[in-house]
Order: sequence, then structure tokens, then C-alpha cells
Amino acid sequence: MKIEIDSFSGAKIYPGRGMLFVRGDSKIFRFSCSKSRSLFLQRKNPRRISWTVLYRRKYRKGVTEEVAKKRSKKTVKHQRAIVGASLDVIKAKRAARPEARQAARAEAIKEGKEKKKAAEAKKRAERATNPKVSKQQAKGAHQKVTATSR
Repeated sequence: MKIEIDSFSGAKIYPGRGMLFVRGDSKIFRFSCSKSRSLFLQRKNPRRISWTVLYRRKYRKGVTEEVAKKRSKKTVKHQRAIVGASLDVIKAKRAARPEARQAARAEAIKEGKEKKKAAEAKKRAERATNPKVSKQQAKGAHQKVTATSR
């Protein structure tokens, strides 16, 4: 003895009861009463009809045992050292005054600019002593004759 379930309302259908509806794509729908069949054929959404099982499940109706809400642990913030900086260094930087921070930043920028200038000067000096020579010139080929305008 198999108990079927209503395709629309979710109610139980006992043997010898209910109706069977077969759609054009051969999908079978079972209904316990003409009310649920009619609403199904009107394309009503069973989640919006208050007496259906789907509606009661959606809005949690008739749930007798209340599950105690799980208490979530409060997150505790920990400060950890980062690779290349210990916790003491990080705390010192955080505690530093804005003026001191700005001065250190300006110093770092100035240092970077000086380093860049030194590299550029070195590059220029190297270029002055070693003129650019192409592979062909290095092999001993003749220089191209540039066209002169009239």
C-alpha cells in the first residue's frame, strides 16, 4: 500500500483517492482534491497559498520543537608580527606621531631621489666613455652614409 503525495499541496493521498493528471510532456501530477488540481491548472504558486505544506515549510508554521540558537563566539583581535617586522616595531610605528611619520617619509623620498640621481649620473658617465656601437659596426662594417639635404 503506497501513499502518494499531492503535487500541489503536499498532502497525503491514500490508495483509491485523488486524481492523476498527465501533462503533454508525460509528466505525472497527483492531486488529493479538485481544489488543489484547480489551483495547479491556474498556475498558482503553492508557496503563496497558506494551507499548502510548502507555504507552512517556507514560513516555519507548526514547528513544535524550537532549536536553541547557537551562541557565536565573539572574535578576539590579536596582533601578530609580519614577516620582516616584529610586533615591537609595528607597535612603535603605530604609536609614532604624524609629524615624525611625515618627516621620515620626506627623508625616505629624498634618499630615493638621491639614489636615482646617482644611478642616472653613473649611466651618463658610462655612455660618454663607451659610445653606442651596433653589431655591424663592431664587426667592422662600413658606416652608413647619411643623405644631406640641398
